[in-house]
Amino acid sequence: MSAAASEDSSGTIRLGIFGGGTVGGGIVEIIQQKQDYFKALTSQNIEVRKICVRDASKSRDFDVPSNTEIVTSYDDILNDDDIDVVVEVMGGTTDAKDIVYTALRKGKDVVTANKALIAAYLPEINAIIEEVNAGSDGKNVEFRYEAAVCGGIPIIRSLQTDFVGDDISMISGIINGCTNFMLTAMDRDQKSYDEALAEASDLGYAEADPTLDVGGFDARSKLRILMRLAYGVEVDEDEIDCRGITELTKVDFEYAKMLGGTIKLLGVAERVADDKIAAFVSPCYVTADDPLFAVVGATNAVEVLSKNLVSSTYIGQGAGRFPTANSCINDIVALAKGDSTALPFNPLSKDEFVNDYESTFFLRIQYNDKVGITRQCGEVCEKHGVSIHSILQNPITSRQDAAFAIITEKVSLKAIKSVCDDLKELDWCKDDVFYMPVLREDWMR
Repeated sequence: MSAAASEDSSGTIRLGIFGGGTVGGGIVEIIQQKQDYFKALTSQNIEVRKICVRDASKSRDFDVPSNTEIVTSYDDILNDDDIDVVVEVMGGTTDAKDIVYTALRKGKDVVTANKALIAAYLPEINAIIEEVNAGSDGKNVEFRYEAAVCGGIPIIRSLQTDFVGDDISMISGIINGCTNFMLTAMDRDQKSYDEALAEASDLGYAEADPTLDVGGFDARSKLRILMRLAYGVEVDEDEIDCRGITELTKVDFEYAKMLGGTIKLLGVAERVADDKIAAFVSPCYVTADDPLFAVVGATNAVEVLSKNLVSSTYIGQGAGRFPTANSCINDIVALAKGDSTALPFNPLSKDEFVNDYESTFFLRIQYNDKVGITRQCGEVCEKHGVSIHSILQNPITSRQDAAFAIITEKVSLKAIKSVCDDLKELDWCKDDVFYMPVLREDWMR
């Protein structure tokens, strides 16, 4: 904890919350409801001293405590020496960055739900924490961010503390609720991509501009954070291969069902060699016996494969008022108890990030029917060292717009991209060839 909080003779942890919306209101409500329990658990009163909002006159959908001040100036919290913990749930990166940096430098602990901020500025945040904690003034700040990835699932804390004696071989996760809701609708209800997106928008799962969700970029930001925790690997987001769900069609789900599985948008990080880590965000074929297969709707899930624990799966709500607020509360209570995370991102390792990996792949090819297509596909695959395991095709209803799928043996992503590029150049191939990895290597056994 910070020096200010740990030395408070009144036994009170004073919070300054930036953001009085959905999550901020949820935090206030939980504190009000559980105040006595938190006191018994931590021997500290947890008090919301100030809430910073854009418009102080706006009505709130939660009861503001009588001893809580609504303010509109960031400095009202940042320059208040009595405030021990800054809770940032306003979102965005510009103002939030200034708030978090200033709070840490002033010796205040920080709790945030802002994945975009962490993904964009993780090295800088870590450097500030190290600088402050190494100072001669006795400050020891904490930075907590459980709510930043997968909302209510305690995956951050688990990766910080539960695998210190273990070796993680793979992390795979459904880490975006909007796209999982859409893919569930496309799979179970046979809805088109546009129909699924419209429903997700109506229910509030998709933003007005859903690009960050459907393009896989939101999942990529979260995956970068999980990679840093699991492997100690620092990598720019743009280096992580990222493909969203915009290319998926009903045909892909038909073939997935023929194989006995389904399709999920996953963020995956994997140790591919003793000193190499690969990562990607992509639609993936998931088998029916995989823990992620049954995760439907807007639910999130993360599976961790490791040497000692073998397989650990964490499932829960990835967003929403109380799931996200609950994770923030857990961080606040941990601070009140005096729990320390030392460095919040775990030490850097010597592992190298590589933008390639091996997998079995599913390829879907749209074509105008003609003689010799299968032979030409085989020749292209052979050219790049890709072995075909099987070919799937539904009955052809239109020879001008048909599709079939190829399932490969295990091969590198680089080789698959070369195959797709060459197939696209053939006169009968109508569009870009869609590809996705198969999550399990043993799916064919």
